[in-house]
Amino acid sequence: MNVRLTAMALCVGLGAAPAAAQTPDLAAIARASGTPDIPGLKMVWLAPWGEVSKAHPWKNIIVHQTEGPAGSARGGAQAQSKNPTRRGVTVWVETDGTVYWAVAEHLVPTHGDGANRNDNKYIDNRPTFRQVIGHNSIGVEFAGNYPDVARGPTAAQIEAWRILIKVLRARYGIPLDRVYAHNWIDHKDARYCEGCALATLAREWGE
Repeated sequence: MNVRLTAMALCVGLGAAPAAAQTPDLAAIARASGTPDIPGLKMVWLAPWGEVSKAHPWKNIIVHQTEGPAGSARGGAQAQSKNPTRRGVTVWVETDGTVYWAVAEHLVPTHGDGANRNDNKYIDNRPTFRQVIGHNSIGVEFAGNYPDVARGPTAAQIEAWRILIKVLRARYGIPLDRVYAHNWIDHKDARYCEGCALATLAREWGE
């Protein structure tokens, strides 16, 4: 009897282990509506998701970095939420990794400078010149590179980006090679390469 009970306990334990070890299905979560919990992300929803079929047809992701102090993402996101089409982006990421979804996904904020880079300095600009623009690209802004614009993203921002990029790509069906740093497609501040480290990480992480 004791042997049988022990065997049953082992079977239950072994059966429970894979369920506990399962990773979250980000692809399924990414197709949700409303304000879903996304494992690994601290999300602040200023604008909930609607039906993904009614979202703007985003084709690219542009990574930005704002020359603002730590803590500025919240204010930027709130201002964006009140005036969605102002110069700015849809998603803001604070230095502590908090992600603010600021704008309803069917609206298009003003960002990007018209894809004016055509010098192949960072990437092949033939498919981007005058083509990867704000109207077809969802923008993500990382705060906190003030007063040193060359300061890279924080460890918390990188970990948030690791998950966020998967969610964005899964939700909108965006290929990996359509993730761009702002500096890759536009002539920007010569003091640093805006968004380059984060866009490079996204491509290195792969699928």
